[in-house]
Amino acid sequence: MTEELKIGVAGYCLPSRFDEDEALRMLREAYDILEEDYPGRDKAMVSGLTDAGVLALAYREASERGWRTVGIAPSKSAGYGCFPVDEAIIVGEEWGDESTAFIDSIDVLVRVGGGAQSLSEAAEMRARGKRVIEYDLPRLPDEE
Repeated sequence: MTEELKIGVAGYCLPSRFDEDEALRMLREAYDILEEDYPGRDKAMVSGLTDAGVLALAYREASERGWRTVGIAPSKSAGYGCFPVDEAIIVGEEWGDESTAFIDSIDVLVRVGGGAQSLSEAAEMRARGKRVIEYDLPRLPDEE
């Protein structure tokens, strides 16, 4: 049995608005690349637990592919809708407290848009010599 490939996903969460169809296309493309590059390996998709934004799309697509789902988030996430992951790990209290544990737990990162935390996580992965697949996805203006 081969070791499970842990795929982290970072990107926009609420209240950011973005093109969901384009984000899903990017996620599917990245997942397809990883399926091709790591054939025969079980996959786990790891993200921030909340059922919102890019994370919600990523969890649903991973579930459809039969991948295990893992959420790493601070205790503050309890006040938000959470995706029903296979494994939830609570680290710290405030947003960002979980970032190091998230990076430590994954083999590759897929970033689809996102703000400062997503960009810093991608930079940390590159600094550690780990694989990063990145997509720039514009944030849409807030509705009036």
